[in-house]
Amino acid sequence: MLKARFAKNMQRHPAIAWAAVQARLEAHPKALKALGAMEATGGEPDVIGTAGPAGQLTFCDCSAESPAGRRSLCFDREALDARKENKPQGSALEMAADLGIAMLTEEQYRALQTLGEFDLKTSSWIQTPPAIRALGGALFGDRRYDQVFVYHNGAQSYYAARGFRGALTV
Repeated sequence: MLKARFAKNMQRHPAIAWAAVQARLEAHPKALKALGAMEATGGEPDVIGTAGPAGQLTFCDCSAESPAGRRSLCFDREALDARKENKPQGSALEMAADLGIAMLTEEQYRALQTLGEFDLKTSSWIQTPPAIRALGGALFGDRRYDQVFVYHNGAQSYYAARGFRGALTV
């Protein structure tokens, strides 16, 4: 599935050959588990670039909308514990850790949006600076009106149309 998605979306990684991806994955079998979890939760992971001096590959959730299996979550455990009623089933940060991936930063989210149009109907939690989180807030992004927006919300909030996107560097 990864190979077919890679070949179908060469605009996301024009300077990367599949043989390099395959070699990197064969050398890091734990990464396949995380990519499998990304796939199983609806993320449609694909290579979006390289990172670091060792030429590591960065995979990211490239589903058109925020992954369906990762929605209706508070931002983190603190927010989840603070809810007195109508608690969601979990938190985005904890789920990301369980899947073995990192939630996207604002910079990564904006970079992803240069590779296509994502989150036209949904939104995605993104990593939040500690100063904002300390005040009870959290950040999320989406794309509306052909523009990428980053907003804030209470970290305790959750919505059926808000999930999170993850990245994995291998």
